[in-house]
Amino acid sequence: MTTTWTAARVLRDRNSGLCLTSVVISGFGTSALWLASGVWVKDLTGSDGLAALCLLAMWAPTLAGPLLGTLADRFRRRPLLITASLLMAGLLLTLCAVDSPRGLWLLYAVLFVYGAAGVVHDAAESALIATAVDRSLLGDFNGLRTTVGEGTKLLAPLAGAGLYAAYGGAGVAVLDSATFLLATVVYAFLRVREDRPEPPRGGRRERTVEGARFLWAHPVLRPLVLAGGASMLCAGLSGALVYAVVDALGHSPAYAGVLYAVQGAGSVLVGLLSGPALRRLGERRFAAYGIALLAVAVALRAVPDDPLAWACSAAIGAGLPAVLIATLTAVQHETPGPLLGRVTGTANTLVYTPNVLGLAAGAALVELLDHRLLLAALGCALTATAATLLTHRPNPTPA
Repeated sequence: MTTTWTAARVLRDRNSGLCLTSVVISGFGTSALWLASGVWVKDLTGSDGLAALCLLAMWAPTLAGPLLGTLADRFRRRPLLITASLLMAGLLLTLCAVDSPRGLWLLYAVLFVYGAAGVVHDAAESALIATAVDRSLLGDFNGLRTTVGEGTKLLAPLAGAGLYAAYGGAGVAVLDSATFLLATVVYAFLRVREDRPEPPRGGRRERTVEGARFLWAHPVLRPLVLAGGASMLCAGLSGALVYAVVDALGHSPAYAGVLYAVQGAGSVLVGLLSGPALRRLGERRFAAYGIALLAVAVALRAVPDDPLAWACSAAIGAGLPAVLIATLTAVQHETPGPLLGRVTGTANTLVYTPNVLGLAAGAALVELLDHRLLLAALGCALTATAATLLTHRPNPTPA
């Protein structure tokens, strides 16, 4: 009842509802393009390696999160989001000219800019949400954001695949361009008062490092971000082992899709419960309990049993987003407005980059070691991470 009430409060609040709508619209277009771009390159070239480069082009700019986050602090966030959305809407339409392998350079260039704009967008959106949404609703909002994001990930790739089959890659590019235009309209209707940022002080390097320095010195944010990065590293390693788990269950590789769907259901559930849980437990304990649940689920995946595999997938889907929701909410609560773009960009880099590294390491290790041994080791590592977070007692933040 409490969960339903707080979720309804978020949806009834005008700014919260509009921000959530923009998240759905943007996420739908991005998920559709993410799938279609790889298929597009594969059809044009027949190369798996060139198709995989699409994901790399979109992901690589996240490494520059601390630098790109400075843009979100240089300008007012709502006009910046509107400008970036209009820029991407126009840029995506240039992909209609890609009809042969000779045009792949344009596709990769647009995807790279797409990724860079996404980093700026995430930092500016997080800062804008912290201003536009009531502080007491931030946990609920971030939870619902996870819920609708997981729902979008289930539907958007199907829509993108269908549109690609009917109209090719250009059709998906037009769809994504339209979602950016719709997001622009949503941002325009937000009622939020933003002060003009102060003129920048110091050099570019000093301004970039300022967010990282604040994050590292903060007694609440540093352990949360480190725990989030460690959890995502282990999650990447575990994700690379999913086909070995499916093989041990005696199913075809397509069965992994079933496990991912169950995992998505777990993420939807924890998104609905996160607001009340954050108010009751606080960010640190909520994150620690989520990591502990993740540790148990990852370790038990070593047991070849179908019902247990389903339960573990649901638990992974519930446990991993808990630390991400807690970390983002804490960043929004604890960071001063003028620094929020840089701190968010830095935190996103530190939390999400290890996931890709984990996927790469897991793909190599699964060929060398028994997946059951790896899963047990990951469970122990996650348990240690949860214990460290639970036993950490932050000192008061200095004035």
